[in-house]
Amino acid sequence: MKQKTKTFDFLLMISPLLLAGFGVVMVYSASMVTSVIVREDPAYSLALRQAMYLLIGLAFFLFASYFKYTLYLKLTKWIVLLMFISLIWVELFGDTLNNAKSWVAIGPFSVQPAEFVKIGLIIYLAAIYTKKLNYIDDFFKAVIPPLIITSALTALIIKQPDVGTAAIVFAIACTVIFSSGIKFKHLSLLILTGLIVLSAVGFHMASDERISRFTGAYHPFEDIAGDGYQLIQSYIAIGTGGLSGVGIGQGIQKLGYLTQAESDFIMAVIAEELGLFGVLFVLVNLSIIVIRGLFIAKKCENPFGTLLAIGISSMVGIQAVVNLGAISGLLPITGVPLPFVSAGGSSLVMLLFSVGILNNIARHVNYQRFNEETTETEETKLEDTRATGRLRRNYSS
Repeated sequence: MKQKTKTFDFLLMISPLLLAGFGVVMVYSASMVTSVIVREDPAYSLALRQAMYLLIGLAFFLFASYFKYTLYLKLTKWIVLLMFISLIWVELFGDTLNNAKSWVAIGPFSVQPAEFVKIGLIIYLAAIYTKKLNYIDDFFKAVIPPLIITSALTALIIKQPDVGTAAIVFAIACTVIFSSGIKFKHLSLLILTGLIVLSAVGFHMASDERISRFTGAYHPFEDIAGDGYQLIQSYIAIGTGGLSGVGIGQGIQKLGYLTQAESDFIMAVIAEELGLFGVLFVLVNLSIIVIRGLFIAKKCENPFGTLLAIGISSMVGIQAVVNLGAISGLLPITGVPLPFVSAGGSSLVMLLFSVGILNNIARHVNYQRFNEETTETEETKLEDTRATGRLRRNYSS
């Protein structure tokens, strides 16, 4: 029992669960008024749904923590097939919400398959580049084939359209590919090509609403009541909070001023109600997950585990940067949720499942280290015993 306990990475267990539980509380605070007035639902309706997704995510987290991560290597083909089927299913039978056909109804739940494509693609790229490490310098043989799969998945996500998620998927893919040992000139060519394609697609799909996201992000005060309204309300919420905030549940901006307060802009609500202390609580726990994930990647001797840990850590970090960049005006508003905290069942379940995989890698790394330490201790004790025996024989003689 002691040996099993030592293999757990408690920081990687506690931090995501703290964030997810904190998220349920903040979703309730951010949505309780609009739930009653706008949706005509009970004040706790969105928070209750988030809590249900948390329980589901916890089950996925525990499963992934105990399911040996190397077995995903054997499931790679099925994972790729499932990703394509889910995205095509969305295109054919999906539901439209916020001008994007990204959702599929499964009973009482709505699922966003693009969220699960993130972790599916990480598993696929980690597996395929592990197999290609011996000839990773061959751009056309090692790099191009996986990129075809990645590009096809990204294109299906853009088609919804969900350019924000597509950009994150592209960034995660570049991180995993770079970590596999690809030449820098090949990576530069890949990034340049991807940016050109994404820019061309974005220009082709440009609409007044999407263009307004850029003008609202970088020139919000030129149109206070229009394009810049949302960001300005976010600034007011962040500025009002100060050091300790106005008190949980006491925020003003969520009362119809700041739209999507429980999802994309939940950090603005946290800043207003809990101040700098609340913001630091979220940032510290997110940083712990990312840094511990990269530390595990460094310690893991299995190339697949290393790439998998890097991919999951980068996913959490990139998504957090994109969300925080949007609420602060550094990046355009893309509709990307804050990891573990924002309302959104698909994102929460996917993230808890992903961190469960990260915990499983950590368990195997810690198990190996624990066994090595135990072996060294036993060898030292044996050598001490032999030395003591020799001293006794010499003394007797």
